[in-house]
Amino acid sequence: MDKNLLVVGATGLLGRAVLKHFRTKSNWHCIGLSRRSPNLSKIMHLKSDLMDKSSLDRHYAILKNVTHVVYGALYEMEDLISGWRHKQQIQYNTIMFQNLMSFLVEAAPNLSHVSLLQGTKAYGIHVEPMKAPAKESWPRHQHENFYWCQEDILKKLQQDGGWSFNIWRPQVVFGSAIGSPMNLVAALAAYATICRELETPCCYPGGNHPIITEATDAHLFAEALEWAFRETKAQNQTYNITNGDVLIWPHLWPMVCEYFQVAVGEPTENILSESMPKMERVWSGIVEKYNLDKLTLKELVGGSWQFLDRAMRPGGKPAPPSLVSTIKIRQAGFNNCISTEQSLQRCFAEMREENMIP
Repeated sequence: MDKNLLVVGATGLLGRAVLKHFRTKSNWHCIGLSRRSPNLSKIMHLKSDLMDKSSLDRHYAILKNVTHVVYGALYEMEDLISGWRHKQQIQYNTIMFQNLMSFLVEAAPNLSHVSLLQGTKAYGIHVEPMKAPAKESWPRHQHENFYWCQEDILKKLQQDGGWSFNIWRPQVVFGSAIGSPMNLVAALAAYATICRELETPCCYPGGNHPIITEATDAHLFAEALEWAFRETKAQNQTYNITNGDVLIWPHLWPMVCEYFQVAVGEPTENILSESMPKMERVWSGIVEKYNLDKLTLKELVGGSWQFLDRAMRPGGKPAPPSLVSTIKIRQAGFNNCISTEQSLQRCFAEMREENMIP
């Protein structure tokens, strides 16, 4: 039986990877829903603004056939980090999910599964140091978060729906996308490319107290989705999902510099969200020189300079490891993994293939 997959937030890191994965599978028809096109072949793109529920109505003839949903749409404020606790951010993300789900439960009689994306903010990492390893069985961390609003909507609707769900909690996502607010790969690639073009050493911009954390490869996540869609034991469960090793940025720095053929500099604290937006003219020259896609640095990286600063923490104080347990998903049967170094290299290669970087 053919399955119709709707990926909401089709231009995001996870959304694009999921579409790339499932468009190659037989009996799967892929639909991407977003305000911008993900620019992928072999999928159908629906333009919609989820803040306006009526924008879904014009796609009724297509959406009524949806069987599987991956919800990765996200509203972020321009001041990314402080926005994570802002009432507007919580309100908008709640409305978007409510609009989509209330439409689908009425319009799509063959709806079979909904996967909802969360992350480690579910464990309060943006509020206080996170205990490690974080486990899905823990009670909700007591802070305001749109995750809880969306989760409550999902579970309430599912009681009468006859469909299953999963809630996913990846660590920092490595993938390929344009303008994502939390795309460390794009920010890192742009930084290294600019250093190479200026013939300056590429200095690790973080402080002396790197966090021991983890990453989640976007294509590995797509594999986990495919597993969960067919695995009965996975129904109605929340899962942490990571690459399977740890991420310590200074340890990866020599590999990053080697990949971009730039000299490794001495570690130097650099708040990239302040210094890199000043490099628009340099980036424009790189785009022209190497005939890249006509994207400004801001269009490519989005708000991810702030996210990279947070990840590398210039001037930061020592912090406990930011690690999650993946025992639950392994014991349920999903054991795929990828080294974070290989994941990062794959993402850089993907950006080159898509003509984002030289």
